[in-house]
Amino acid sequence: MLADKLKPFLDRYDELSRMLSDPAITADIANMTALSKEQRSIEPIKEAASEYLKILNQIEENKALLSDADLGELAKEELKNLETQKPQLEEKIKILLLPKDPNDDKNIFLEIRAGTGGDEAALFAGDLLGAYLRYADLRGYKCEIVSTSEGSVGGYKEVILLVKGAGAYSRLKFEGGTHRVQRVPETESQGRVHTSAITVAVMPEIEDSEIQINPNDLRIDVMRSSGHGGQSVNTTDSAVRITHIPTGLVVTNQDGKDQHKNKEAAMKVLKARLYDMQEQERLEKERKDRKDQVGTGDRSGRIRTYNYPQNRISDHRINLTLYRLDAIMAGGLFDEIIDPLIAHSQAEAIANAGY
Repeated sequence: MLADKLKPFLDRYDELSRMLSDPAITADIANMTALSKEQRSIEPIKEAASEYLKILNQIEENKALLSDADLGELAKEELKNLETQKPQLEEKIKILLLPKDPNDDKNIFLEIRAGTGGDEAALFAGDLLGAYLRYADLRGYKCEIVSTSEGSVGGYKEVILLVKGAGAYSRLKFEGGTHRVQRVPETESQGRVHTSAITVAVMPEIEDSEIQINPNDLRIDVMRSSGHGGQSVNTTDSAVRITHIPTGLVVTNQDGKDQHKNKEAAMKVLKARLYDMQEQERLEKERKDRKDQVGTGDRSGRIRTYNYPQNRISDHRINLTLYRLDAIMAGGLFDEIIDPLIAHSQAEAIANAGY
């Protein structure tokens, strides 16, 4: 019964309230901060649970009044309203009870790479970057381009964007995977539709304490920055390339003029990639036993198609097709796709939780 699952949260909330009024705890700033954070995290469940238990009680009270000559009709009408509210609140509570992704509130690195399709893929990488920037602006996120590798005719062979804001990972984590585009390239004189692809990786920004890197496992090279076409854009050795020897991961950053800042940015990306690699391994193990997750980063999986001639955008994981590709890309209106993805993921998680 759902009500039974709520009791531990109510008991813990009350216990935390008592603890936070204890002078011995309020004198310990670190402990008080941790307990306050825990209480805030379960407060939405506590509020929904209190409302739900109140509705259950009112339902029983009104049922008892149905045979009353004076109050029966009023109780019947009230019961109808309560029975409508009850399942809506149950669905809300089921979502609140789902295990929270520990990365959901983190900033993210959004890495876009041109794949098959050459120049056209690089151009679309630039188009998708622009759409993500518009989406971030709509959500109130702050963005910082960490590193770029420009395409020969525009766009990007690779670009890494840092997106800062509460819930950035929770909103964008389903963007990881292969994005396929079908359109007539600007360089196509015959008007033929070409198909190209890019890959997107979504990686949470990692605190130093979350992943440890042995300095002896790193090879750090410095060099002069190079711009488009290979020309030197800096007369000092400001570009940094970091190689993580055990995994072979390589991160290069040359966008800034300061070597130390480039190194710091490259290290953040490296830590995010190492963490992401560990997460991918963990998710792969889970997928062998569970099928309740929308893919959140499978690099080999084609997740979405952008068909410009038909003005169609299709997300293949949830069989969603919208014929407003132009508006979504121009306005960054990705919530039209992200909200259904989140709802689908929550529905499957609820089904597997057995509520």
